[in-house]
Amino acid sequence: MFKGSIVAIVTPFTNGAVDQEKLRELVEFQITNGTDAIVPCGTTGESSTLDYDEHMDVVKIVIEQVNKRVPVIAGTGSNSTAEAIELSRKAKEAGADGVLLVTPYYNKPTQEGLVRHYTAIADAVAIPQILYNVPGRTGVNMLPETVARLAPHTNIVAIKEATGSLQQASEILALCGDQIDVLSGDDFITFPMMACGAKGVISVLANIMPKAVADLTDAFFAGDLETARRLHLNTLKISNAMFIESNPIPVKTALGLMGKCSDEVRLPLCPMSEGNKAKLAAIMKEYQLI
Repeated sequence: MFKGSIVAIVTPFTNGAVDQEKLRELVEFQITNGTDAIVPCGTTGESSTLDYDEHMDVVKIVIEQVNKRVPVIAGTGSNSTAEAIELSRKAKEAGADGVLLVTPYYNKPTQEGLVRHYTAIADAVAIPQILYNVPGRTGVNMLPETVARLAPHTNIVAIKEATGSLQQASEILALCGDQIDVLSGDDFITFPMMACGAKGVISVLANIMPKAVADLTDAFFAGDLETARRLHLNTLKISNAMFIESNPIPVKTALGLMGKCSDEVRLPLCPMSEGNKAKLAAIMKEYQLI
């Protein structure tokens, strides 16, 4: 259902407030450069420090600006099942094409708890839902066997697999077959995951290099594996640079250097260290981004 280059778009701030105009400009930058779908209010969109009204405003602005040109997949996950259901309902009412649901963080549910959490959301809201497994952020790893239990649900259509493990991604693909789509959650393994059967990537890198990420996935689907492999290897250095500090600090810093939006992040995130900023700028110059 959702495939190709899907950007986890940043939420631009100016003087502490969401910069709605810059957000609209970033949406246009993505669509112009071939991005296949847009995810507002994911991890990269700093959903954890957006209040409820801001969260829904960002989702609505992106939906309005996209104007049905590509799918919009709203981040609506929470460590409260009831809150995730409410956010998902509101996103559906706003016109989202799907929702992205991170595994509950901090409270560390068991695998059975994960099944019950996602089943409750899928039963309550009839909208295409993407599971999001990122144990480095949440403290819980959703095992392939757990994904296989959830995959038959009609409303659960995909998983963003962000363990960085090709083995885990392969096990999900092997267990679930065509019951659920797998999307890479890590730019640095998009190509090898697609070689195993993934349908694309929910990308951080696409914020600054949307055409390169779109070209990679397009080449793969066109059967041009040599071009896809070349783009994978060529973008590896800049992909890694997006994580020299906690996401989204590097990608927002990069967008600031490009003049696309402010590099402002919200506490407890803070501006990039000067040393790392110099390293990032040097890498960006190699890619002719600045």
